[in-house]
Amino acid sequence: MRVFKVNVNGVAYNVEVQEEGVAIAAAAAPAAAPAPTSAPAPVSAPAAAPVAAAAPKAAAAEVAAGDTPISAPMPGKVSKVIAKEGSTVKKGDVIMLLEAMKMQNEIGAPAAGVIKSVNVAAGESVKPGQVLAVIQG
Repeated sequence: MRVFKVNVNGVAYNVEVQEEGVAIAAAAAPAAAPAPTSAPAPVSAPAAAPVAAAAPKAAAAEVAAGDTPISAPMPGKVSKVIAKEGSTVKKGDVIMLLEAMKMQNEIGAPAAGVIKSVNVAAGESVKPGQVLAVIQG
């Protein structure tokens, strides 16, 4: 759990954030803030709506024993999917291109086999560790 100090309309709040992006909770009491000099009284912030954790597509495609997942090494945007489901690949073959920090990164097959599933599409943003595809070995 990480704690951040956030200022909203001149009122300081302590916000706790769970590391894995599962939930966000705002502290109930605002932290001490400097008193406004000639500004009108601060309007209280609306209650935080509960944040539902979006299930990534990777969770839908389960990795069975003997299968090899291909995970995103960094956050980025899939610029091109080269391998299709059912295609045979060798170790090192380029599966897709991932754009990160204005650079094209080749995502290669870590093992030989048949592409069991491709869990992302071109133009989709991905997070580090997200399963991009699964190779059935």
